[in-house]
Amino acid sequence: MGHRKVNAPRRGSLAYLPRGRAKSQIGRIRFWPKLETGPALLGFMGYKAGMTHVFMVEDKAGSPNFGKEVVSPVTVLDVPPVLVCAVRAYTKNEYGLQTFTEAWMKDPPDDLDRVFTLPESFDPNQNLKRLDENIDKMAEFRLIAATQPRLARVHKKKPEVMEIRVDGGSIKEQFEYAKNLLGKTISVTEIFKEGQLVDVIAVTKGKGWQGPVKRWGVKIRDRKSRKTKRGIGCLGPWNPHRVLYTVARAGQMGYSQRTEYNKRILKIGTDGKVVSPKSGFIHYGPVQGTYILLAGSLPGPVKRLVRLRYPVRPPRKLPEAPPKVTQISLESPQG
Repeated sequence: MGHRKVNAPRRGSLAYLPRGRAKSQIGRIRFWPKLETGPALLGFMGYKAGMTHVFMVEDKAGSPNFGKEVVSPVTVLDVPPVLVCAVRAYTKNEYGLQTFTEAWMKDPPDDLDRVFTLPESFDPNQNLKRLDENIDKMAEFRLIAATQPRLARVHKKKPEVMEIRVDGGSIKEQFEYAKNLLGKTISVTEIFKEGQLVDVIAVTKGKGWQGPVKRWGVKIRDRKSRKTKRGIGCLGPWNPHRVLYTVARAGQMGYSQRTEYNKRILKIGTDGKVVSPKSGFIHYGPVQGTYILLAGSLPGPVKRLVRLRYPVRPPRKLPEAPPKVTQISLESPQG
């Protein structure tokens, strides 16, 4: 009687090792795309309010439902306007981008003191003049923007501060564009439009410490198995004398930064009552101001900050016209 060969697929993906906790609850953008048009901001941010579904006309050519009304799940983002607090300039050398200087707005809001200690006096004109004199040395400009959580339903006062890159046109045009926005508030309607694709950067839900069955999807062993059922059958070979990183073990699950590419904006509006259920979204409440409907689901729990970016790997063909949303479901289960 010959030995029976046992074949089994490996459990879980090794693509995101090590599976540790994210350093920050705010997603970090490490790469920005290039723009062929004039100067513009490449990103924005908002708070995840919840999910619903919409009825829309399928406009993807080649789809069997092309021209028909279909149902699509959507995520609602609460996107209050952000405040441009400063303009930061970068030079470039053999070590990469180096900060040259930054020009802050004249009277920053008091809530910024909750993030870091601000200098006692500001003179934006002096730093802006210095930037203008050294414009030939500049490689890129980024705006330091602060969220306004008081305008959302996240029940916090401390704003999130982050950089948003300015790209497109010449470096002189980028500087003039950034200088004109200093100290002003920007709405998402000035950056994105309906039907556009965006990349979503956020930190996923944290699951805490989980075993190999839930964390890696290993098979639960037989009820008569020795010692344990919700564990692996073998830690590995005798040689090498260590447990390999490919072996499914217990550990932290979730709370990791993830980037989802090419999420389509189905609708942008300024009245949140249009998308909010009668009793509000569970654990969030009603959306008050500007909102975005993104097709599909997004990483993270409700109230998590979600960063949006121009797509870095867009598809070749896109529908030219914005999608036609015929109805937005306002039914929400009560939690």
